[in-house]
Amino acid sequence: MKATDLVVTPTALRFMGRSFPRSVGKGGISNRKREGDGATPRGTHRLVGMLYRPDRMAQPADWALPIHTGDLWSDDPTHEDYNMMVRAPYPYSHERLRRADPLYDLVILTDWNWPYAVKGRGSAIFIHRWRKPGHPTEGCIGLHPRDLAWIAPRIRHETRLVVL
Repeated sequence: MKATDLVVTPTALRFMGRSFPRSVGKGGISNRKREGDGATPRGTHRLVGMLYRPDRMAQPADWALPIHTGDLWSDDPTHEDYNMMVRAPYPYSHERLRRADPLYDLVILTDWNWPYAVKGRGSAIFIHRWRKPGHPTEGCIGLHPRDLAWIAPRIRHETRLVVL
């Protein structure tokens, strides 16, 4: 592991010599991630994108892309767009990226089960803000918004998410 890796330990997330409180999935950390289990997958994951709400914040990094009205994430394992960003209208199961709450104001995308998704293996492991300290996610990594804002512009091409 390198200092540029985001390392999820049993109690924190380490990055660039600092330690941040974090939340993980309500299903804990798992070696056998499945769609809907609420688990955070153990392993080393590449960071493949960053999305942000331009109506709520400045661009956090020059490679971050804005979240627009109608941006969705497919979580329907029966559809060919499973675990991909899609656009409304989309009649299959999905999650809205442009939410009324601030949960997805800043989202770091991992390569979990992407780009060639295995049906039912689980979709969209993001790094995003938490609802509140210690409150579990649906499988993503949750951080305090201040910590997420500090981390985002410091991510480099070689940065990985390592879930121990």
